[in-house]
Amino acid sequence: MKKRNLEIVVLSDVHLGTYGSHATELLEYLKSIKPKILILNGDIIDIWQFRKSYFPKSHLKVIKKILDFTSKGTTVYYITGNHDEMLRKFADTKMGNFSIINKLVLEFDGKKAWFFHGDIFDNSVHQAKWIAKLGGIGYDYLILLNRFINWALVKIGKEPYSLSKKIKASVKKAVQFISDFETAAVDLAIDNQYDYVVCGHIHEPKLEERSTKKGKTIYMNSGDWIENLTALEYSKKRWSLYTHQKIAAVDEDKEYFEMEEKLVEQLIISNILTTSRK
Repeated sequence: MKKRNLEIVVLSDVHLGTYGSHATELLEYLKSIKPKILILNGDIIDIWQFRKSYFPKSHLKVIKKILDFTSKGTTVYYITGNHDEMLRKFADTKMGNFSIINKLVLEFDGKKAWFFHGDIFDNSVHQAKWIAKLGGIGYDYLILLNRFINWALVKIGKEPYSLSKKIKASVKKAVQFISDFETAAVDLAIDNQYDYVVCGHIHEPKLEERSTKKGKTIYMNSGDWIENLTALEYSKKRWSLYTHQKIAAVDEDKEYFEMEEKLVEQLIISNILTTSRK
């Protein structure tokens, strides 16, 4: 496979270790590129929802591939997010080409870019963390339900359907939160004279120029690898938003549901053993 040479690649919200993470597709994408700089913009490993019983080989392969990049000359910046906030105590740690940081400012081609995850704008994360964690668990199970629905839809020849996108689009507070998030990021970027501001966190891929009375900047969000399967790419002095093709639901979920059946069996056996000891 001929790899695409890229100056910068930005990924965020992969949520390795959760049911919704499309690690297989991400690995396909990573194998197809050769970036000089790889920026992991938060929530790559979902430490909030980490389960010993669920961390498939495909998720481990993504981590291995990222480490492989560093050994082949790619500079990798891991920017911490709220779901991997435990790594913040290791901020400013550097090991060869791999760095853990909380935010990043890069200058290239006469432009200045500000990269950060974006949870700083989310009051639910800072003021009521348990609510945010509960919401994360609920979202994960919503994705689980959605996978089953899509598996059934594909079986009968229907198009897949996104429950979470439908819910977010229909809830005014969610729509307003996204708008407020983007506005806050843009305002701060313009105040600090950044040509680009690059976030993650809200799982809404976007690339657009934004203007205010004070100036203008280009707002970008790298989206996620749960629903959108998107990345930001910089090459030949131009940013673009990349979208990866999902694997056919039937093929993808066959292995997935088999794994879930094994987990259910383990839980049943565990409960039987616990009961018998009483």
